[in-house]
Order: sequence, then C-alpha cells, then structure tokens
Amino acid sequence: MYSRGDIAVYPAHGVGVIEAIETKSISGQDCSFLIMRILDNDMTIMIPTNNVNKVGLRSVIDKKKVDGIFSILQGDSIPIDSKTWNKRFRDYSEKVKVGSTSDIAEVMRDLMNLKNHKTLSFGERKMLDNVKNLLAQEIAMATNDKAHEVEERLTGVFDN
Repeated sequence: MYSRGDIAVYPAHGVGVIEAIETKSISGQDCSFLIMRILDNDMTIMIPTNNVNKVGLRSVIDKKKVDGIFSILQGDSIPIDSKTWNKRFRDYSEKVKVGSTSDIAEVMRDLMNLKNHKTLSFGERKMLDNVKNLLAQEIAMATNDKAHEVEERLTGVFDN
C-alpha cells in the first residue's frame, strides 16, 4: 500500500507523488482514494485504493535496472513490415498503457529506428515525444539526475 509522500509511476502519465489518501462518499458508499500529483505537469489523479493494481500503479524502477533500459534502446527493432501507421500506433499505445518501463523503451526504440527510415506520422511523432518524456522522468527519478539530461542521453543512443 502507498502512503502520503510516496513516489510512484502511473502508466501513460508518468512519475508522481502520493499527496493524500482521502475517503469520499460515492453513491452512499465510502471509498478510499490515493490522490496523486504527476510531477511533470501537476495533473492530479484520484485512484481508488481497491484499483491500485488494476490501473498498474507501480514503484519507480530501481537504479540497477537503468542499464537494462539502455540495452533495450540499443537492441534490434522489430522489422518494419507492411503494418499501417495506425495499426502500429494501436500496438504502441497498448504497450504504453500497460506502463512497463521495458515496453516503453521498446516503443521508443522502434519509433526512433522507424524515424531513421521514413517520416513519422503526426501520431507517431507525438507518441515518440511522450515515451521519451515518460522514460526520462522515471530514469531521472531512479538515478537522481535531471530529466532533460536523461532525455539527451536517451536520444544520444540513436546518434550515428
């Protein structure tokens, strides 16, 4: 269970801090909620405490796992096939929604490699910016670095 002040990752939104645990009455029933503020954009999310696992709320990755994320980024992409951009986008969106750091790194790797072969669609460009930001925020929290420095390192993996 999470406590006030805990840092956690909410899938597709990023790193946040649990600011409070509140009980609210909904349809006559008292429900307990974690009140989480996303650090990157100050968005507030109310998470029912009985749904914490269902929504995928998790701890920030351990510093020891950061090298593994960079290994994924340096790895081979899935071959670009005849999938349309919107099919690829749906597949990538599903990975981001699950929220595992390794899945997000795979999406970034695949989109960066795709970008080197063709122009990305608007949706793919937005998704690339989003996953790069999600990874940078979490790795920065894990390593106690600045997010913009981590983002430069992430992008630097793909410089030839």
